[in-house]
Amino acid sequence: MIDKYVKEDKLYEMVCSDYSLLQVMARFSLPLGFGDKTIEQVCEENNVDCETFLAVVNFSKDTTSTLNTTYHINIKTLSEYLHKAHSYYLDFLLPFIRRKLIEALGFSTNNDISFLIIKFYDEYCTELRKHMNKEEENVFPYVDALLMGKKIKPISFEMSVIHRSPQEQKLGELKNIMIKYYDSDSTNNMINSVLYDIFIFEEDLIKHCALEKYVFIPEVKKLEERIKNGEKLGFETEEEVFSEQLTEREKELITYVVKGLTNKEIADKLFISVNTVTTHRRNIAKKLDIHSPSGLTIYAIVNKLVDIKDIKQ
Repeated sequence: MIDKYVKEDKLYEMVCSDYSLLQVMARFSLPLGFGDKTIEQVCEENNVDCETFLAVVNFSKDTTSTLNTTYHINIKTLSEYLHKAHSYYLDFLLPFIRRKLIEALGFSTNNDISFLIIKFYDEYCTELRKHMNKEEENVFPYVDALLMGKKIKPISFEMSVIHRSPQEQKLGELKNIMIKYYDSDSTNNMINSVLYDIFIFEEDLIKHCALEKYVFIPEVKKLEERIKNGEKLGFETEEEVFSEQLTEREKELITYVVKGLTNKEIADKLFISVNTVTTHRRNIAKKLDIHSPSGLTIYAIVNKLVDIKDIKQ
């Protein structure tokens, strides 16, 4: 049986024992440089719900652990974690792997096969993006509505796990094609490197899908029951929920906006597309009901997202 991490464990020791948990930390917006502090101390300092963090890291370590352990999971924190995972996959990792894949295949003299492999990968990315966008457009807003105490028609959660298959199968096919049938005339270093990235991505995605299926969806079902039974969840207004739902990426983007960066400059800094920056800005405006840079500047200063001396005059 695998030992579980607990609040008193040193975060440094946790990361060193399993480097894949660096991704979990990033999706909880936990920074490095925490010294010898415990998991509980680091979570408290960064306003992260420790029980939810432990549930996720232990589930990542052993996908049966969370099912057999009672955690008091904060559904808002977990929802935000999953949202950040989507952003990581769609805005960073998939484009990053594609660039490496193009570079690796660029050494080949077999241009026809190289083209088909890239096409195969692009089709996979398109399907994965489509299904994750369904969650962004339907599942997370549904959870927001529940948190506001709204009695709305339950949605189907099939979309939450649909990107496991056939998308998962398609990713396996891509690996098999490259390993078994791709004949490169050049060194294997680049091909092996991108294959390694694909294997790591696949493992991470499997854990992500399992977390949705076995942890997130059951927690949403519990939330539905609480609403059905008339339980008050503590939110008075829709505006309060939206304010609480401001993501770390959105906060980071606000700091760049008030410092005078253009959408293109922000996109370059965050390694995302200009369209994604535009979408984030639209969501920020909706959540805060602030539509001007000057208004965002005041918000950022009041909420200590930036120091007034860092703002361009």
